[in-house]
Amino acid sequence: MDQYIDDPQHNAPVYPEMPKELQMVTMPDYVIEPPDLLTIQAVNLIPKAPYTLHALDSIMIETSGLPPEAPVVGEYTVGIDGTITLGFGYDEQTIGGAYRPLRVAGMTLSEAQAVIRERLAVHVLNPVVWVRLTGISAQQEISGEHLVAPDGTITLGSYGRVRVVGLTVDQTKHAVESFLSNRFANPEVAVDVFGYNSKVYYVVLQGAGLGDRVVPIPVTGNETALDALSQIESLSAANSTKMWIARPGANSQCGDQILPIDWQGITQRGDVATNYQLMPGDRVFVAENKLVAFDTALGKLISPIERVLGVTLLGASTARTINNYDNTSNINNF
Repeated sequence: MDQYIDDPQHNAPVYPEMPKELQMVTMPDYVIEPPDLLTIQAVNLIPKAPYTLHALDSIMIETSGLPPEAPVVGEYTVGIDGTITLGFGYDEQTIGGAYRPLRVAGMTLSEAQAVIRERLAVHVLNPVVWVRLTGISAQQEISGEHLVAPDGTITLGSYGRVRVVGLTVDQTKHAVESFLSNRFANPEVAVDVFGYNSKVYYVVLQGAGLGDRVVPIPVTGNETALDALSQIESLSAANSTKMWIARPGANSQCGDQILPIDWQGITQRGDVATNYQLMPGDRVFVAENKLVAFDTALGKLISPIERVLGVTLLGASTARTINNYDNTSNINNF
């Protein structure tokens, strides 16, 4: 029994105002699902006080009372080992002593300012030091591309995971900012979708008994039936020009909907009446060529018989060869 629909019925009505070429509609707000790829940029992340320094944080150091030829001023980055390097010989704990950069990780800004002043006082008399925070490593952990995991969450580095499945982009922005508000004062981030991976439509090519092919294609918002068919290499000899769009689900059209496509019309005549706009989950089904399907089925039926007859003929031919060989040997012996 054929498992495919030769002539699909219109389970739901098809109206003239259906979205199609020259009368497209705008997609609703994009709903995030796995495995979408999001980009998050940290716009404003101000740590709540008291903030302790971490590796890769940046601090601005300004001083006075130091020799002009050996100033300590500018932006310094806390190394991955939690230390900063002041340079000009200030990284020695005593004059002529061992090289020991200052460890500031885990300190507040006032504590870091005190240890820097203490270190400089070894080399100069009564130095004055100012320290302020200019950059935090959290921006590097939060900013970047984030893949929505199968459980519907994204990972924000060491700060944990945020559940974003089922949310729009604006809702995701609010969810991330709300999550970060436990650690930062009035955090602000920018969220966008970098990879639209969860919303696709399918081109199904019936293979006339040679194996069907299903091609998933991401939805970008303005694809039509002709766009979908242009994404595949070509229609093979196994395919016919009989095709339709199967729109699944209990929708506003009272159920599953079949939208027939006039291939000659949309290609040869430029008729847009059946060049429908595709929605997420649509199946563009291209039916098989019935003559090719019959030939394939006939070949599947005859092939085993030909194989059995071929083995039989090969056996008979082998037996005949052996018999003739024995007869020839007997004559030669005689």
